[in-house]
Amino acid sequence: MWQLGPLAFAAPWLLLALPALPLLWWLLRVSPPAPRTQSFPAIRLLRDLPPTEETPHRTPWWLLLLRLAAAALLVLGLARPVWQPQAGGGGDGPLLVAIDDGWAAAPDWPARAAAAAGALDAATREGRRVALLATAPPANGEAVAATALMPAEEARARLAALRPRPWAPDHAAAITALAAFRAAHPGPLATLWVTDGLEHGAEGEAAARFGAALAEAGPLTLARAAAQPLRILPPPRAEADRLVARVLQAPMTAPTEATVLARTGDGRAIASATLAFPAGATSAEAALDLPIEIRNQVVRLDLEPEAGAAGTVLLDERFRRRPVGLSAAVETSADAPLTGDLFYLDRALGPYAEIRRGTPEALLARRLAVLVLADREVPEGREREALTRWVEEGGTLVRFAGPRLAERPDPLLPVALRAGERQLGGALSWDRPQTLAPFPEGSPFAGLVPPAEVTIERQVLAEPSPRLTERSWARLSDGTPLVTAVARGKGRIVLFHVTANAEWSSLPLSGLFVDMLRRLVALSAGVQGAEGEAPLAPLEILDGFGRLGPAPPAAAPIPANRVEETVASPRHPPGWYGTAGQPEEATWRRALNLSAHLPPPRPAAAPPQGARVETIGGVPGERDLGPWLLALALLLLVADLLVSLVQRGLVGVQWSRRARVAALLMFALAAPAGAQQADGAAAIATRLGYIVTGDTQVDEVSRLGLLGLSDFVNRRTAAALAEPHPVVPGRDDLSFYPLLYWPVLAEAAQPDAATAAALNGFMRNGGIILLDTRDEGSGDGMNPGARAALRRVTRDLAVPPLAPVPEDHVLKRAFYLLQDLPGRYAGGQVWVARDQDRANDSVSPVIIGGHDWAAAWAMDARGQNPYATIPGGARQRILAYRFGVNLVMYALTGNYKGDQVHVPAILERLGN
Repeated sequence: MWQLGPLAFAAPWLLLALPALPLLWWLLRVSPPAPRTQSFPAIRLLRDLPPTEETPHRTPWWLLLLRLAAAALLVLGLARPVWQPQAGGGGDGPLLVAIDDGWAAAPDWPARAAAAAGALDAATREGRRVALLATAPPANGEAVAATALMPAEEARARLAALRPRPWAPDHAAAITALAAFRAAHPGPLATLWVTDGLEHGAEGEAAARFGAALAEAGPLTLARAAAQPLRILPPPRAEADRLVARVLQAPMTAPTEATVLARTGDGRAIASATLAFPAGATSAEAALDLPIEIRNQVVRLDLEPEAGAAGTVLLDERFRRRPVGLSAAVETSADAPLTGDLFYLDRALGPYAEIRRGTPEALLARRLAVLVLADREVPEGREREALTRWVEEGGTLVRFAGPRLAERPDPLLPVALRAGERQLGGALSWDRPQTLAPFPEGSPFAGLVPPAEVTIERQVLAEPSPRLTERSWARLSDGTPLVTAVARGKGRIVLFHVTANAEWSSLPLSGLFVDMLRRLVALSAGVQGAEGEAPLAPLEILDGFGRLGPAPPAAAPIPANRVEETVASPRHPPGWYGTAGQPEEATWRRALNLSAHLPPPRPAAAPPQGARVETIGGVPGERDLGPWLLALALLLLVADLLVSLVQRGLVGVQWSRRARVAALLMFALAAPAGAQQADGAAAIATRLGYIVTGDTQVDEVSRLGLLGLSDFVNRRTAAALAEPHPVVPGRDDLSFYPLLYWPVLAEAAQPDAATAAALNGFMRNGGIILLDTRDEGSGDGMNPGARAALRRVTRDLAVPPLAPVPEDHVLKRAFYLLQDLPGRYAGGQVWVARDQDRANDSVSPVIIGGHDWAAAWAMDARGQNPYATIPGGARQRILAYRFGVNLVMYALTGNYKGDQVHVPAILERLGN
């Protein structure tokens, strides 16, 4: 390659043709030989006739210049000029492209991939072979390794398949991989290292050693991003009335801001918090204040504008605030400092639950997860019946013993109790206070370590029974049960055989008391905390961009009691873990977050001495000028041809004027060509259309909805739908679209004659119109006047007689087998043409409903669904997408499935 400033030529030897241009100039302008003189007297008769055509003595200078310019452009274009070419790594020998593909590469991954692709282009021009080395461990669990040397074209395909991983790079393993590669390929080696610019915890020294090893192998080029904030979103802090989000970032010289979005399970953002970072700050906090009912719907936090697994936090039951009721025998003294029955309970549960106070009957009047009774007896009557019914329906009743319960036990206990209590120095006494034994396997408290300073001085004893051991969740060192439990219907009853204050034991004074109560509150919402060592399989896994997807084969289960201490890795990638076969939104799922164990981001050390540093995205990428120069040369040759035809008289005067105009316009053909392509785009690819209503917001929902549906159809079927188009009937050609979506506005006017004629022709020729009144959510209240507008807009349309979609209609069988056809709203009727109307081969030209399908299908630029589905949530959205697939298949293929629907009747006729 020969470089001249910012311009380089990949085939510079072709430029040797440029010195031949003067010869071409001389050949083009040379005059023909002078004619031989011959005496012929009769020629004098023609002497005075006016000539009608003259041949110039020389080629006109402007035409000569045109031809020379065309020849020069051909030479320059064939020499493969490149503007601002990217270096291939310098030096000689093969090229190694090392790229950090860990979590920190996700926010600007396209720019990093473009930098690596530019190096591969340079290697292609230089004829170098290339190897790739990704520093993050692969998802399949294999070791980090460099690829074999290969042509740059093959390496480009490998690079395109790379994606950032949801874990940190392993530079120590990359050093080993580099050594193995150098042993297999000795000799000079040029390297491009696309680095993320961070020190990843304790292995930051390994990153420096990896850079030094690359520099020792040969010329090293470092490509790193310009100064930008690199942030991490750790799991939030759950407080009594809010979630506190804390964001960590590498220090910046200028103030910056970040936004944390709280999202529900269907992708809706229901709250946001803005965090301000002063110059040099490394962390910031902001609170998300949400009502308890809305807060419990939040399943993930996303950091904006950064994207990636480190900026995504999944929230499981550990971050929910469950309503917990507290009730004591004597409410007036229940909050007495240090001695009150509810004093320690309120402080232990307050940061993690919504505390409610009152009598059991009053508390059960509202939704409640746990009810705690502190030495309160349950008398026979309405209160006991209400408590029994609540427990059997799934509630968790936690009881603490005391003098009252010891004297008057009731049936709402897990075990039978002995009369009186066992105490230090009493009739049923021990010599010294007892400590706690390790928690047994299968207990919700398994994994907690009982502190040695927790002692028990008095307790209520359980009557011996064959099932006492299996009902014991905690024991004293002498084997006496301390906490017992029993399942009752769908719920359970738990008894602490000591008081809830420090009168009988020091348990309420310890952190173990808080952990045990948290486990019980979590247990009330599902199985969390009760799984023990049970393995939780990976259900949905976050990729490097923070998007959920299926778990890779190498992902392994995690013991339930070790989720919080597990560090994200290829074996345990971040995401949702649980038991397969449970409902998607069940509360048993556990979240493993990448950011839970990431240290604060720190900039990497200075690059190795002698390394060349490039800024990713700082300089515009290289541009191949060859195709542009060859296209311009072709235009000049076409202009020369037109001029030559005119000068030779082969084109008449009328056409010569047009030829001159055409020659002048040849230089501006790019714009008309692009316009023609846009005008005819609907004819080039299959795409859906939506009728423009004039309401910007409604039209945008239609566009996003059909865009999301097209993407779903492309991923689930063999159909290939392009981006949807807005159409205006009567102005645009509708014959290119198999299906038109028409949201009916309440203020929609009756279509004029041209619009009605276009729509009738569309339906007559096999097109389908989906009319959506968007009012099924609560009758006419969601879109007032839509029903009247529907009658108005269809008044001049050839709508056939309609009927509700029957159970065996092709629309319910075209791809998925469906019972309902929901959208954003569920319920209501969907209307189609009656079966006995055989126009269009029994394909209904009109489908009418009010389910707001476009809002259910809509997908924004982040791949999220911005509109909630009511009332069915994620399951309803999936059914809406499936109806959309059936609708597209119905529009593309007609009633081909009709024969399959009526197979029994066909077989019966064939048999006869």
